Amino acid sequence: MSPVFPMLTVLSMFYYMCLRRRARTATRGEMNSRRAIESNTRALPINVEIVQYAKEVLDFSSHYGSENSMSYTMWNLAGIPNVYPSSGDFTQTAVFRTYGTWWDRCPSARLPFKRTPPTFCSQDYVELAFEEPVYPTAVHILETYHPGAVVRILACSANPYSQNPPAEVRWEILWSEAPTKVNGLQARQFTPCIKQINFPTNLIRLEVNSSLLDYYTELDAVVLHGVKERPVLSLKTSMIDMNDIDEDEDEEKYGCGMDTLNKQFSIVTLREWPTNGYFDKLPYELIQLILSHLTVPDLCRLAQTCKLLYQHCCDPLQYIHLSLQPYWARINDTSLEYLQSRCTLIQWLNLSWTGNRGAISVSGFSRFLKVCGSELVRLELSCGHFLNETCLEVITEMCPNLQELNLSSCDKIPPQAFNHIAKVGSLKRLILYRTKVEQTALLSILNFCSELQHLSLGSCVMIEDYDLIASMMGAKCKKLRSLDLWRCKNITENGIAELASGCQLLEELDLGWCPTLQSSTGCFTNLARKLPNLQKLFLTANRSVCDTDIEELAANCTRLRQLDILGTRMVSPASLRKLLESCKDLSLLDVSFCSQIDNRVVLELNANFPNVFIKKSFTQ
Repeated sequence: MSPVFPMLTVLSMFYYMCLRRRARTATRGEMNSRRAIESNTRALPINVEIVQYAKEVLDFSSHYGSENSMSYTMWNLAGIPNVYPSSGDFTQTAVFRTYGTWWDRCPSARLPFKRTPPTFCSQDYVELAFEEPVYPTAVHILETYHPGAVVRILACSANPYSQNPPAEVRWEILWSEAPTKVNGLQARQFTPCIKQINFPTNLIRLEVNSSLLDYYTELDAVVLHGVKERPVLSLKTSMIDMNDIDEDEDEEKYGCGMDTLNKQFSIVTLREWPTNGYFDKLPYELIQLILSHLTVPDLCRLAQTCKLLYQHCCDPLQYIHLSLQPYWARINDTSLEYLQSRCTLIQWLNLSWTGNRGAISVSGFSRFLKVCGSELVRLELSCGHFLNETCLEVITEMCPNLQELNLSSCDKIPPQAFNHIAKVGSLKRLILYRTKVEQTALLSILNFCSELQHLSLGSCVMIEDYDLIASMMGAKCKKLRSLDLWRCKNITENGIAELASGCQLLEELDLGWCPTLQSSTGCFTNLARKLPNLQKLFLTANRSVCDTDIEELAANCTRLRQLDILGTRMVSPASLRKLLESCKDLSLLDVSFCSQIDNRVVLELNANFPNVFIKKSFTQ
């Protein structure tokens, strides 16, 4: 055979691999409409494109709005646009709870998990259902204020309207990109170039990261374009960019399918080597230190190379802190079973976002904690919709050393289940944001968990009397440092007085959107005088906040770092100057919609106090 033929074979194989690569991936970034049309014309056969807005919002991790309203809630993403193409701050849009890095700079901030892969930067998510399953050709996201938060778009194989649940739920990443700073606040239609997938979908998930934004991002609608028949990629493709042949191939190989990660966890046949090379000469501790920098999938892959590295990679000391949130789409009962033998010493465990749509069962979760829960100190279960009363009972029985429990947005847990939390007397942090915890259960928790330092009760709408809750906190929770009462509907000056008298170590207090608090009762003045250690105070949307309150803060709370008085009509520029002169560490001041603080005043304050981020929002 001529030597030319092997070379042609190799070149043909390389060309074929490039075509497969081009078919499965897409250039990252935003493309214009002309690019989208050109991309769609390559698909054969030609199908009629279906264009549809989201029919329903199925799930989300947080929102700025109330559970009993439509203003600033994720539910505004269903249906046609309400605001677009207008720009500005509008209540008819979908807004997540946080923005920027301010929440990472306050007393309630939590330490990050190590080994989080750099490609995972999502902070929040929302899942949208559409009427018709299609093979996606484009996704349009209508952003009306502070755009640029969306970092990942995924499609799911499960049809939320089907009567027959699939044997396996598969998620595929259509597009992803690191957070970017977008210049300008104008509304835009964000249309990234998405990857073709091999299954139809009517379930789209957006993941966002708002850390680079100067204010809350606002989304108005999501439009899904697609065809009913699977497109066949035409061979008339453009020149292949060699930059596309990169390490992302591993990302596809170990994609969002459940079995791919489980295969890495499972025990495989290891090759016998006469020597382990230089690894035999390294101290055990040094190899452990080197491996501690690997992500979980990389650790599992390395374990398949030889017996020595398998021993190191399966050492429970490598799994003291374990975050499975970045792999939420791949974690199921089998994954937890494979990890059991490696997690016998685990202290921090993050299962946030995992287990939904039947991926993790109550029995699978219980088996894992019975083996691995004895040393747990921190347990993150945000948006874990598989959790029920049995799960909370198992947590309290199997995790006697637990100090931190995050049940944020676990809205499927029945109210009576929260009574079990009172058995964990060692708790120092408890996050119950957007849960169905009731008053009786919460009073029991406060009575028996006197070590609490951080408590989040934001948007807990089933609590009938917050004054009674505040009174119990003042009597029992003397060590409380941060308290989130965001959108608490019925606390009054009486509850604030009990809280301020009993919890004088408070450094962070969120009373945003608490309409029953009135400055005329002296409640805010009382706070300022009784809580000199305050570093963060949110009085968002309380129109009664006045100059007297600001001046009391300036006189008594000189350690203040973050203050939100959005919406007040009674604060003057003079009192703000006193505050800024007194509170030298102040870094965030939100005066959006404060009628006496116009743009001219903000510019003047910014010039005189350049180290303070002074936010003034607007509506067009």
